[in-house]
Amino acid sequence: MAQKIIIDTDPGQDDAVAILLALASNELQVLGITAVAGNVPLAQTQLNARKIVELAGRPDVPVFAGCERPLSRNLVTAEHVHGKTGLDGIELPEPAVQVQAEHGVDFIVRTLREEDAGSVTLVPIGPLTNIAEAFRRAPDIIERVQQIVLMGGAYFEVGNITPAAEFNIYVDPEAAAEVFASGIPLVVLPLDVTHSALTSADWVKHMAALPNRCGPAVAGWTDFFERFDKEKYGSLGAPLHDPCTIAWILQPDLFKGRHINVEIETTGRFTTGMTVADWWRVSDRAPNALFLREVDRDGLFALLSDRIARLP
Repeated sequence: MAQKIIIDTDPGQDDAVAILLALASNELQVLGITAVAGNVPLAQTQLNARKIVELAGRPDVPVFAGCERPLSRNLVTAEHVHGKTGLDGIELPEPAVQVQAEHGVDFIVRTLREEDAGSVTLVPIGPLTNIAEAFRRAPDIIERVQQIVLMGGAYFEVGNITPAAEFNIYVDPEAAAEVFASGIPLVVLPLDVTHSALTSADWVKHMAALPNRCGPAVAGWTDFFERFDKEKYGSLGAPLHDPCTIAWILQPDLFKGRHINVEIETTGRFTTGMTVADWWRVSDRAPNALFLREVDRDGLFALLSDRIARLP
């Protein structure tokens, strides 16, 4: 039986690749995609999500618009990385797929109440606003979540939006703090692992040469945001952060990490949004997350190549 998931996202080129990977995988049943403000504002993230499901030939997957700003802060966006649209690099047509009338948070609440308890995994690959708001509105759903597999945070790799904080957590640290304190089993894909998931020139060329529309789309997106990451990090490729969440669900053996305690800093002078990961277990705080640090990079990209080639 396919694993049921809800993808919560702020696309973002790497979000788009994660969504394509999920939609190409028969092991997963994507119940819906909820958009949140993050890389770009909500009006653009929900539009991008609709473009992606249409590109993948999956107009049956519903897209919902969620929260347009963090729980208690002003929105910080990342057009400097992802471009004005969030999906700069290729041109996609206006989608025929329409955004659902139901609010994304209400969809999360309704779905978790309707599906069997413990059968749905939440996959947030943007700020955690929608997830925290759903838990606030309906605390009864918390115990019904199977697990949360999220992209966010950093410890050994430090921050990418401030010296201490990773972008997804930084945008809404209060939401992150509530999710990390929820008691739900957490799997965290931080920069510590995603910075090893680097694209290569050969892989981008392989995507561009695929005889479908999704492969060249991935190549176009990657070519765009690679430029920023290569200049920033001095690396030969760009990290594909968000697809690591879907890859972990599909092939967890590709990754290594530890069950540790992770706390979210919300009031630091210089460290707001930091994920304080007790990697060496020096505190007496109970573990609340599987915090991943290593990935089989070649295995990850073999999985991506195989699945994206299956799409239209």
